Parts: sequence; C-alpha cells; structure tokens
Amino acid sequence: MLLHNSFLGWILIGLVAGILGKMIMPGKDPGGFIVTILIGIAGALLAGYLSPMMGLRIEAGWQSYAAATVGAIVLLALYRVVMTRRVR
Repeated sequence: MLLHNSFLGWILIGLVAGILGKMIMPGKDPGGFIVTILIGIAGALLAGYLSPMMGLRIEAGWQSYAAATVGAIVLLALYRVVMTRRVR
C-alpha cells in the first residue's frame, strides 16, 4: 500500500497542507496555528475520501499535496465563516 493512499499518509500530508493553507490564507484565526494544522489534516482526509467518489485519481507526489491543500483551504474558509459569526 502506498503512503498517500493510507490514513496515516493523508494525516502526514495534511500537516503540510495545513501549513500551506495558513501561508495561502494568512490572518488571525479564532483557533490559532494548531487548529489550522488540524483543519489541514481534516482537509487532506476529506480530499482523500471525496476524490475517488468524484472520479479523480490522486497520484503520489504533488497531486496529493495539491488535493490536501485545496481541502484545507476550503475547510479553513468555512471555519473562519462559522467562527467569525459565532464570536459576534
């Protein structure tokens, strides 16, 4: 089994995706850097789960990181919207 197709692989890729997501979407997040990394992990797992359902085949390498980063950015944006409304 390849690492990028395993649960552990997507978690490790999610760590990188969370950091990349924070770099792409800078700003103050209600949860801080650790929450951003956790959102990156969740985004990576989401991308790993949804991509086959959408008919996308994720190959090892940059595609894994790109999918995970997009997932992290989407979840980070949703998190910011929900938490910003909640704080007000």
